[in-house]
Amino acid sequence: MEGDTKAAAAAAAEEEEEAAAAAAGAARNPRCYLDVSIDGDMEGRIVVELDVSVAPRTAENFRALCTGEKGVSAATGATLHYKGSCIHRIVKGFMVQGGDITAGDGTGGESIYGLNFEDENFVLKHERKGMLSMANAGPNTNGSQFFITTTRTPHLDGKHVVFGRVIKGMGVVRSMEHTTVIEADRPTTDILIVDCGELPEGASDGVVNFFKDGDMYPDWPNDLDEKPADISWWMNAVQSAKSFGNENFKKQDFKTALKKYRKAMRYLDLCWEKEEIDEEKSSALRKTKSIILTNSSACKLKLGDLKGALLDADFALREGEGNPKAFFRQGQVSVSVT
Repeated sequence: MEGDTKAAAAAAAEEEEEAAAAAAGAARNPRCYLDVSIDGDMEGRIVVELDVSVAPRTAENFRALCTGEKGVSAATGATLHYKGSCIHRIVKGFMVQGGDITAGDGTGGESIYGLNFEDENFVLKHERKGMLSMANAGPNTNGSQFFITTTRTPHLDGKHVVFGRVIKGMGVVRSMEHTTVIEADRPTTDILIVDCGELPEGASDGVVNFFKDGDMYPDWPNDLDEKPADISWWMNAVQSAKSFGNENFKKQDFKTALKKYRKAMRYLDLCWEKEEIDEEKSSALRKTKSIILTNSSACKLKLGDLKGALLDADFALREGEGNPKAFFRQGQVSVSVT
């Protein structure tokens, strides 16, 4: 009898563990990614977390449109997939909007449930930047269009269904946000979702070494899982990005080189916040910044951005007195202008 009781208790405990594991699995929020290009050049990856515990139906619509697993709509023949679609509307200081998988201009879209589906709830709020929400044309008109906030937007609460948030790649969102727009807030250059999908549980988010060039620092410091306090780590990150920039410059890949120099500047700017910084390190950082700006100026000159090249050369001179290359860049720009 005692053995039977222990066995029953063990079986019950095992069932409870399995139920708990199942519940945890059911509540686990999926992660999806959007790989974005701007004007034909890959910009980076946005990773979003979908809140299935609050808005499961809306989250599932987005997830399935990321994977493309639903194939083609039987009703309209539209491909139910974000891949290849564009970011068609940008309002600086507000949001970026995309997901029109049928028309590409904000007039179309289709959900996995049919043309439209109902507002699930308004529990989650547009409380900060990076909130993922459904675009609509009024109540209960959700399709495939979505937007990502770039600031807090409480006036949208109760009107648009929030179902997730950006957890990596907010820098990519910022790059889109600062793209030049024309009428109807439409960007002047093509911004495309080149690839998208769902990340398997436990898998890397793919942000590190996204460009498969061996660069093991995320393009944006905010995407670091941990931010070391040691200033030497940050200075090494600056030198790494700068070296990748130099390598690409030698290959005459000036666009990529410029991206790496910009990355180096993002890491360098955070060095000033570290407690270990002293006069010696500060002087070294200013010298490095001057060199990076000089190299950036050279890239912009090669790419025909004379105004940008001159600005970078001017800033390089401010950071590093007597920088001969910065003077040289100024001269090159002057000759190009005349």
